[in-house]
Amino acid sequence: MNDSALLTETPHLPPLSLGPVEIGFPVVQAALSGYSDWPMRMIARRAGASYTLCEVMLDQFLLAVKQRNKTRHFLHISDEEHPVGGQLMGAEPEQFAAGALRLVEAGFDVIDINFGCPVKKVLGRCRGGFHLSQPEVALEIVRRTRDIVPDPIPVTVKMRRGIDDSEQSRDNFFTIIDGAFDAGVAAVTVHGRTVEQRYKGPSRWSFLKEVKQHVGDRTILGSGDLFTADDCLRMMRETGIDGVTVARGAIGNPWIFAQARALAQGLELPAPPTVLEQRAVMESHYDLMQQMYGDRAPMLMRKFAIKYSASHPEFDALKVAFSRLKSAEEFVAVLDQYYQQDRPGQYPPSTVHATQQEC
Repeated sequence: MNDSALLTETPHLPPLSLGPVEIGFPVVQAALSGYSDWPMRMIARRAGASYTLCEVMLDQFLLAVKQRNKTRHFLHISDEEHPVGGQLMGAEPEQFAAGALRLVEAGFDVIDINFGCPVKKVLGRCRGGFHLSQPEVALEIVRRTRDIVPDPIPVTVKMRRGIDDSEQSRDNFFTIIDGAFDAGVAAVTVHGRTVEQRYKGPSRWSFLKEVKQHVGDRTILGSGDLFTADDCLRMMRETGIDGVTVARGAIGNPWIFAQARALAQGLELPAPPTVLEQRAVMESHYDLMQQMYGDRAPMLMRKFAIKYSASHPEFDALKVAFSRLKSAEEFVAVLDQYYQQDRPGQYPPSTVHATQQEC
């Protein structure tokens, strides 16, 4: 689908850019820990995502990792998926900057700094969302990363609205976001929950509107509670932000990107993919998994297959069948049992992804 043609027809949705990197349609796939590997990113791009982010990586890991069979997937990028972002998490500014350079060397087009992950073991090691409690260290990380990353490569930041809802937390948030833009970051993604909330309770979209009004023409992307195509457009419409990053809502549901494009054009919401359309995408996803992981593909595909099953009319039974998946033969057998004849699919219920962690 041609981004420029689409966005000419939707002047209220100008194309998204991250510094010099032109993204296009402003609904993109977020970094998802344990999920947004090369196969998932490729499926999302083919389904209409204009930009995707690799799952978050630790700076220490990046500095030590070798391109071996069991680890090569972390830094694998193909020509077809550019632009693609690499997300980084760490504790020490100097080591963080060195990890960012490793992502540059691997070929990522954008370097994204994670100040948002709320997972307890991450916070306990002074990473991710923990940095929202220490603006000085957070901004030192931003400055060092921006200094070491070549100028043509944008640096972006992912944040939550604060550690908690205290006044100090709010002050820290605005200190960090203002300092990050002053240091030269191209955009900031804001998740509307606090670190303390993790994934409980609603994402506060009103805060995104406040942030966008605060930063003016600087680029803000939003995150949180984006489970349908309408959610994506509604978040931009209600808050005035420049784009959205779809996280849990994109797992096993790459069709959300094409659906958002259709709505942005003023068209009717496309029907859910039929059973045979779902099968074709799942088979393509599995082929990519085999290319990337070889014999490990069936076990790694299982978590994706369970999410894909949410679009099937026999979701409950299919979810159980996929949860037992251990081999390529079993994967084909489940497809042959449930995806043999074409029939209408369904839109995944939002509760499907309610407990999925994202960073």
